[in-house]
Amino acid sequence: MEQEIKPVFDLQQKHKFSLRKTDAKTRIGKLKLLKQALENLEEEIFEALEKDLRKNPFETAVTELYFTYAEIDHAIKKLKGWMKPKSAVRTMSNLFARNKIYHEPKGVCLIIAPWNYPLQLMMSPLVSAIAAGNCAILKPSELSEATAGVISRLIAETFDPKEIACFEGDPGVSTELLKLPFDHIFFTGSTAIGKIVMEAAAKNLTSVTLELGGKSPAIVAGARDIKKAAEKIAWGKLVNAGQTCIAPDYVLIEENRLNDFIEHYKAAVKKLFFEGAEIDINDYAKIINEKQFKRINKLKDDAIADGAVLAFGGRTDEQSLTIMPTLLTAVKESSAIMQEEIFGPILPVITFKNLQEAIDLVNSKNKPLALYIFSDNKQNQHKIIKETSAGGTCVNDVLVHISNPNLPFGGVNSSGMGSCHGIFGFKTFSHERAVVFQSKLGLTSMIYPPYGKKTGLLKWLKKLL
Repeated sequence: MEQEIKPVFDLQQKHKFSLRKTDAKTRIGKLKLLKQALENLEEEIFEALEKDLRKNPFETAVTELYFTYAEIDHAIKKLKGWMKPKSAVRTMSNLFARNKIYHEPKGVCLIIAPWNYPLQLMMSPLVSAIAAGNCAILKPSELSEATAGVISRLIAETFDPKEIACFEGDPGVSTELLKLPFDHIFFTGSTAIGKIVMEAAAKNLTSVTLELGGKSPAIVAGARDIKKAAEKIAWGKLVNAGQTCIAPDYVLIEENRLNDFIEHYKAAVKKLFFEGAEIDINDYAKIINEKQFKRINKLKDDAIADGAVLAFGGRTDEQSLTIMPTLLTAVKESSAIMQEEIFGPILPVITFKNLQEAIDLVNSKNKPLALYIFSDNKQNQHKIIKETSAGGTCVNDVLVHISNPNLPFGGVNSSGMGSCHGIFGFKTFSHERAVVFQSKLGLTSMIYPPYGKKTGLLKWLKKLL
C-alpha cells in the first residue's frame, strides 16, 4: 500500500499550490460535479447501504444522501462570502492600517470515515475540504464494504487523483496514511482510535479534527408531555439500530415519571418499528457485524446479571444480526453499559430524586458529544445547559442539531475537537491568516530604540491602552 499511496500523496503535495489559487466559481463547479456524481449513483448507494446496514432507502435518503445534498447546496450558496477577506478592527499599534483575515487552504488533507453513516460522514467533510480549496485523500471504513466500493468508484470517476483520491482497505491502509505529513486530518470514529490518530498526527505536527462519540444523555425533568418525549427518544435511539454517534445513550428521569416513560417508550417503538407483533426489518437496521453484535449483547447480559431489570425487549437474532429495541431499568452506574458507549439499540433508564443528582451524574462522566433536555421548565433547561458541557444540545428534541449547517457540529475533549458543517467546516479546512496592510502614517517607529528619552511615551501608552 505504501507504494500506491506515497505517489498520490506526493502528487497532491505538488498540486495543492495550484488549488490555493482557485476562485469561488471553480470550487463551486467542483461541488456541483460532486453532487451530480452522487445523483448518478443514487441507486447503487441505496443498494450498498441496504447491504452494509440493512438501511431502508428512505432512511438512507434522509440521513445520508439528502443530508449531503443540503451540505453541498449550502456551501455553493455561501462560498463567495466565506472566501471574501474579513476586515478586523484597528488598534493603536496599527491605527492607520487595514487589517484583514484571509482564509487559505490547509493543503493536502486526510479524511477517515466510520462505518455507521459511511456516506454522509465521508462526504460532509469532503464538501468542506473542496470549498476551502484543498486536496484530499479519503479512507472509507472497510466494515461498510459495499458503500466504500461505491465511494471509491465515485471519486475515481469524478476527480483527478492529484486532487482527490480514495484508498480502500483494512486498518493497515489507515496506518500507512497516518505516517504521512498531511496538512490536516479529519477523523470520525471512536475515542480509542481518535487517540491513535492524534498521536500519529503529533509526529508531523499535523492539525486534527476529531469527531468522536461518548455517552450522550437525555435528561427528562419537568416535561409535561412524556409521550412525545418518549417517542422522540425512541426514534433518536433506534434509527440505524442505535449505531449513531449522537444517539441518546441513556435516560435520566424523575422517579415518579419512570413507569409512564416505560409504557410510552414501548408504544413508540411498536409504532415506529413493528409490524404487528414483530419487528419490521424493512424499517429497522441490523448491527454492522458479528463482533459488534456480541459486544452489545454482552453489555446487556452483564448489566442484567448485575441487577438491571429488563423492562422491554431483549430478544436477538444472530443470523440476521438483529438486536431488538431494549429498555433496562435499575441499572447500576458501575455496570459496563454505563461506562462505555453502547452504540446499539439498548437504552438504560436511571431515575433521580432531584435535578442536581442528574447533573452530577452527567458531570461524573466524560463530556458527551450530545446532551438532550426534555423539559417545559425554562429554569431546568438553563440550569442543565449552564452546569454541564457537551458538544451540542437539543431542548425537547434529539439529533436535529446536526442538520442545521448554520450551527457548529463537534465534540469537546473525549468526544472530539474542532467543528464541521457549513462555515465551520470551511474554517476547519482553512487557515485563518492575519494580514496587515500598513499605511505611510504607521506609528510603530515611535517604539523603536533608543529608549532613553521615551519614558513619557510609556506613561502615555499605558493610559491609552
